[in-house]
Amino acid sequence: MNFLAHLLLSGPPAAAHYADLLVGNFIADSVPGRQLEKYPAAVQAGIRLHRAIDTFTDQHPVVRRSTQRLRQAGYGKYAGVISDVFLDHFLARAFEDYSAEALPEFSQRVYALLTARRADMPPRVQHFLPYMTEHNWLLGYAQVEGIRRALSGLSRRATAGSGMETATAELERNYAAYEEDFGEFFPQLQQHVDAFISTV
Repeated sequence: MNFLAHLLLSGPPAAAHYADLLVGNFIADSVPGRQLEKYPAAVQAGIRLHRAIDTFTDQHPVVRRSTQRLRQAGYGKYAGVISDVFLDHFLARAFEDYSAEALPEFSQRVYALLTARRADMPPRVQHFLPYMTEHNWLLGYAQVEGIRRALSGLSRRATAGSGMETATAELERNYAAYEEDFGEFFPQLQQHVDAFISTV
């Protein structure tokens, strides 16, 4: 999953340690290996939550159906990355089916919380958070153009020739199939996350 799903799946805002879980979930991709131990226990739990979400997602047969479709379209080893971004698109489009908040209000609340904790984040995350906030990435995911921008940014940081910047053509070509995959998969992911959070 990409940023929006991870942030939404950090639990209800009233829950104990919510802010720490949110921060950990947000920074996890920039916290390798044993660096986990540098963070407070509740932030560590958020990092582990992020990893549990990624493992469940990558191994799920519905997501594998999406990634296989992307491989057949020529995206090879980047199929999983592209699928994650597509999932965020469909979550953004149907956000109020999965959240008590509308996406604009959710986005602004989360940006404010993350910005207040920016000093606790790895340098890479500190660098891109203001850009993410200024350009409102989370809200932008609801539009295909926002997905195109996200994939173009990922393509610039990937190996030359990844082709990710062209993947919205595949999204538009098979939109109903990817939307169906999301609708089948995401409630199962929510259940998995709820069970994980109940143990934190």
